[in-house]
Amino acid sequence: MTHVPTREEAWELLCTYNEEEFHQRHGAIVEGVMRYFAREYDPEREDFWGIVGMLHDIDFERYPDQHCVKGEEILREHDIDEGIIHGTMCHGYGLTAVTYKPEAKMEKILFATDELTGLIGAVAIMRPSKSVQDLELKSVKKKFKQPSFAAGCSREVIQQGADMLGWPLDDLITRTIDAMRSLDFVD
Repeated sequence: MTHVPTREEAWELLCTYNEEEFHQRHGAIVEGVMRYFAREYDPEREDFWGIVGMLHDIDFERYPDQHCVKGEEILREHDIDEGIIHGTMCHGYGLTAVTYKPEAKMEKILFATDELTGLIGAVAIMRPSKSVQDLELKSVKKKFKQPSFAAGCSREVIQQGADMLGWPLDDLITRTIDAMRSLDFVD
């Protein structure tokens, strides 16, 4: 019988497979961003969206070369709900060996914002304030156009995510900055 873990259970599971603070923080940031968007698009399922965001990279630290494939295995071993498995693993569509395609709004938002949160975070760190609180769209766009900056953050995936959602890239970036500003643990 599968289940939807509580936030505490999901955090424990994430930390079991991701010991580095960087990966734990990324999971928490994406969780918060997903909760932010859930409040607009699916408020009764905010916790579900958050769990999907938190667990999306569950396998990345231990199995970077088998990303999303091992994640699916790990989540199945822990009897996690199929909706969470599909929701988390579809962010690797076209990038990994998974065949889950982002179809629901939640899945498209995860696909679009996962890489973008990394880029926004990298831009923020370079600012004197080291904060997203005063970060502007133009700063992110400038760095977006520099492929060597935060090279691990795929601009192609970010653009593809915006296209999936039918949102202009500027809107996706602005809304994701706003989502990250709403997190009390992100400067």
